[in-house]
Amino acid sequence: MSGGEAIPDNPPADREPPSELESGRRLRRLPGHGGRHDLIKDGVGWGLTARLAFQSLGVVYGDIGTSPMYLYASTFSDGIKHDDDVLGVLSLILYTLTLIPLVKYGFVVLRATHNGEGGTFALYSLICKHARVGLQGQPTIEDEEDEEDEDQKNEVSKDAREMASRLKSKLEDSQFAKYALLVASMFCAAMVIGDGVLTPCISETVVGISIVILIGLFAAQRLGTERVGSCFAPVMCVWFAINGGIGLYNLLKYDPSVVRALDPRYIVRYFSRNGKEAWISLGGVVLATTGSEAMFADVGHFSVRAVQLSMCVVVYPALVLAYLGQVAFLTKNPHLVADAFFKSIPGTLYWPVFVVAILASVIASQALISGTFSIVQQSHSMGCFPPVTIVHTSSKSPGQIYVPEVNWLLMVACVAVTVGFQTTAGICNAYGMAVVMVMVITTSFLVLIMVMIWKVNLLLVVSFVATIGTTELAYLTSVLYKFPQGGYLPLTFAGVLMLIMYTWSDVQRRRHHYELHHRISPDEDSIGAGATTHQSLSRLPGIAVFHSDGDPAPLHGIPPVFKHYVANIPALHSVVVLVSIRTVHVARVRVEERMTFSRVGPPEMRMYRCVARYGYEDGRRRSGESGHVAFEEMLVKVLMEFVRANAMGLELVEEIEVIQRAWDDGVVHLIGEYEMIAGEGSGFWKRLLVDWGYSLLGKIVWRRSGPRVFDLPCSRTVRVGMTYQL
Repeated sequence: MSGGEAIPDNPPADREPPSELESGRRLRRLPGHGGRHDLIKDGVGWGLTARLAFQSLGVVYGDIGTSPMYLYASTFSDGIKHDDDVLGVLSLILYTLTLIPLVKYGFVVLRATHNGEGGTFALYSLICKHARVGLQGQPTIEDEEDEEDEDQKNEVSKDAREMASRLKSKLEDSQFAKYALLVASMFCAAMVIGDGVLTPCISETVVGISIVILIGLFAAQRLGTERVGSCFAPVMCVWFAINGGIGLYNLLKYDPSVVRALDPRYIVRYFSRNGKEAWISLGGVVLATTGSEAMFADVGHFSVRAVQLSMCVVVYPALVLAYLGQVAFLTKNPHLVADAFFKSIPGTLYWPVFVVAILASVIASQALISGTFSIVQQSHSMGCFPPVTIVHTSSKSPGQIYVPEVNWLLMVACVAVTVGFQTTAGICNAYGMAVVMVMVITTSFLVLIMVMIWKVNLLLVVSFVATIGTTELAYLTSVLYKFPQGGYLPLTFAGVLMLIMYTWSDVQRRRHHYELHHRISPDEDSIGAGATTHQSLSRLPGIAVFHSDGDPAPLHGIPPVFKHYVANIPALHSVVVLVSIRTVHVARVRVEERMTFSRVGPPEMRMYRCVARYGYEDGRRRSGESGHVAFEEMLVKVLMEFVRANAMGLELVEEIEVIQRAWDDGVVHLIGEYEMIAGEGSGFWKRLLVDWGYSLLGKIVWRRSGPRVFDLPCSRTVRVGMTYQL
């Protein structure tokens, strides 16, 4: 099953079909359509939230939770030179941990989900929803109404509304801004996927886990987020309990006074003493925030409240105690900084903690792996990534998915990086670069959302930028210094992924405009668009189901490939149905709401348009012959109901007879296949992009293109090829 597409299920119940507008409204109100967190808002209860919060511990927080094992060693790579240096670094860690993972991600960024999904493309989609900055469309009326309702609910001030309006106008009027937002989204998404490569490597290197275990981790992904999270969550609960418990023990045993590091003057003194070396050490301190982006990227697998609950109740307190305890230990044992975590473990607990640490390090990889799946799905939905297999692993949570191709490619890349670097230091440098660049871009997008959508008071926006934004920029300058020591790696990953994403996005956008420009108006008397008229077309017995792949043209006109078909073969079946199959973001769509019909052209043409909507779970119970037969039966039954509701007298009788006779004669499925080439007079770069880059990607993924809702019968399937000169 590709792209979350579904296999048709049962025929509809006997009832009048709703109009397309009514059906669309009902679908938008289905539970779960807005994301997992909407279920909580609708009153499912805190019991479900607690269960999701527990599962999130095994998926979201493994990365940030294992940072205490190597943070101080990475920060003090040359040893501790002054007794108060550990207090300066501890102060940096505590304030950074509070500002970025807790405040920024936990309470600000998580508010910016779009349809329950997180990640950079969710932020980009949210901006596009409220301003015409997307390169492929404009916000709908429904989006604009939502914006007005939000203004009224929040009682936005006049100044904030005017500022939002000015920013919105500037973005909409700037073509550069539109491209910059899209490219920044692609870059950030590519960097997060790069994190998904580096996280398993750094985890494995720290604890000496073999490549076999790394492969086993990726093999377990097919079980789904819920099962993986349920298996990993108990381990991570024990891990955080160990971190908090040992941290508290060391704090009380060695030096409780290290809590004075809450005084930010220790940070000032640390930089005064060490200058450039203190600035370089920020590249190690930032590892305390690694995995923060996973809170947002993985939120679609759980819920906003679940992620917030686990962060505030379990993760943040445990990490604070862990870092305090290690510094208390280091004040008495500064020479052990290279292995501070394991040396600070009480002797009787060493081996149990060591075993749990190994397991936690393996689990640490899970956060960005799950996040990568979500980001790839979002990228594909935005037209920025080639088709991939999307396997929904839960009937209750739409966001819990598995992408086999991406999973195995990540595994190969992880093994290659682990073998290539072989040391933790180089991978840490590369990882820090990826983490901070994602944070900075996320903050930039968030400022636009705060001003334009949330209409936050300007003073609060300035305060947000002055604290969190400035902190992240400081870390960015530090990690850029380590570019030659491994920082180039995430940029290399991002460059390759961006090339793929931009190539696919650009050509799909050109295709979109080509189809809109060359579509046939449904009001035209000549369906053949000048080649023939409907009076001269030969009519063949049977029903022709002309599939489209979900592009906008079928909803607003007849796709160009149909014109191409009629112009070269001046014959149509006695009944023609233009079908556009959509998979909506719910588990199941009620059978009576799956299909909506409208008439195309004059009544005597017997042409109809059908929009068929399926949930991702609808396709798990029918396949092969039973799947397409059920679909055909449902199609004809709903078509007849549509005709009965929209025709009268002899016209009704005649039309029903034609449809019944065509059904008895059989159904043939026609599928369009497209070749994209650069148009005449195109420059070198356009030909390189379309004729070489897109063509290569198309050959790799061609088996996943077009509608594959179920296995169509080969004997009754006709593929119509057409070349688009873009």
